[in-house]
Amino acid sequence: MIEMHWVVIVILLPLTGAVVCFLWPRQTVVSGLITAVGLFASVLGLTWQVLEQGALRYAVGGWGAPLGIDLYVDGLSLLMLIVTAVVGLAISVYSSAYFRLDRAKHFWPLWLFLWAALNALFLSADIFNIYVTLELMGLAAVALVALSGGANALTAAMRYLLVSLLGSLFYLMGVALLYHSYGSVDIAILSQRVESSPAVWVAIGLMVAGLLLKTALFPLHFWLPPAHSSAPAPVSALLSALVVKASFYILLRLWLEVFPLTNTVPGQFALGQFGLAQILGLLGAAAVLWGGIQALRQTRLKLLVAYSTVLQIGYLFLAFPLASIIGWKAALYLLLAHAVAKTAMFMAAGNILFYGGHDRIADLDRVAQRLPLTLSAFGLAGISLMGLPPSGGFIAKWLLLEAAIRSGQWWWGLMLIVGGLLTGAYVFKVIGYAFTRSDLPHEPGFVPKRMEWVALVMALLAIVLGLFAPLPLALLEIGSPFGESLR
Repeated sequence: MIEMHWVVIVILLPLTGAVVCFLWPRQTVVSGLITAVGLFASVLGLTWQVLEQGALRYAVGGWGAPLGIDLYVDGLSLLMLIVTAVVGLAISVYSSAYFRLDRAKHFWPLWLFLWAALNALFLSADIFNIYVTLELMGLAAVALVALSGGANALTAAMRYLLVSLLGSLFYLMGVALLYHSYGSVDIAILSQRVESSPAVWVAIGLMVAGLLLKTALFPLHFWLPPAHSSAPAPVSALLSALVVKASFYILLRLWLEVFPLTNTVPGQFALGQFGLAQILGLLGAAAVLWGGIQALRQTRLKLLVAYSTVLQIGYLFLAFPLASIIGWKAALYLLLAHAVAKTAMFMAAGNILFYGGHDRIADLDRVAQRLPLTLSAFGLAGISLMGLPPSGGFIAKWLLLEAAIRSGQWWWGLMLIVGGLLTGAYVFKVIGYAFTRSDLPHEPGFVPKRMEWVALVMALLAIVLGLFAPLPLALLEIGSPFGESLR
């Protein structure tokens, strides 16, 4: 019996789909949907294979490290693949009704190419291959931001391009330093060889700076709100749910496996790493405050949701000063819950823009009565982002709060509460205007039911995640991605 190499299929399938969509633009929607369903099934097949066999390593072309390229999947990378598959399938179904053919023929090849880059990034086992996939993902994302056309979209896309290239340059300089020092770019090899030295700490600084810029952590978030608010709704959803999370995944993977002094006993961290972790936590706390305040100040819905992403990204970095298994798992579960909820929220915002031709919050004009499914999706997604039970966001924040209390750093738990209150304030601001009559009534547009139902299903999934938390958390144990020393 021939064993299926799902780890290769999840990369080659979207690349093939992108080529097919490019060559036959009239069938681009059908080809794209078939590819999306096939990818979802392939990730399920890979999940079954990993559950049966444990962590897998695949040598591309039979040449493994250090000469060749290895693909590696453990619980951490598998969770990211599952998130991408779920969100990607939802975005694909939504986009099949959102775009007209003239835009669809450009969207689908770029989207599938981006999906392939994401999957390859999560499966990469060396830091240079991560750079290559990170760059490919960034180029596709920039093109998708510019897809809506107009001066604002092109300006936002150009700013995003420059930021993406700068972040990649910093990361690549760090890779060069590590390769010069240790003669390898393989993560497993580096984890055994890397020791604390000035060159390594310079590499750490460069790579962290580049990844923080791409993740849009405060105060490096300046490019994110314009890019997300100017892009089409499906593009905004995939940027917020997947693209910025990829940079966080890389940072977490390097922090756990490559950077020196991370595999020490809790409470005995070296001063340098402890200080860096505290700085990341402080930046995360600042992002929570700044993102929440700016979201409250916005008058346009998509810009509000974009600043909400700045706030939610801040939560992820609160796990670094906590430095425990519970903290890492909480951050990853928050990443999962946020990806699903923010996809639903951007889709809901897209539906409202599709319906009214604008996204001015003060002029929503009784959206609750006219688009009840859409507003329900927005409200349910807001529940998860606020961290209210029984949502996935509640489980993640509860775990983060537990980690903060256990470590004696209660102030990080206080930031979770403040962020939840700010999230509730801007969510209820939108819902309040959605129930009232606008001073500027308008002729409503037709919103395909498919777009409404996809948004609602993703919002319900964000709630249901809180009821099945043990399954994703158990998945993270495969391959011990957090290291034995952190247990």
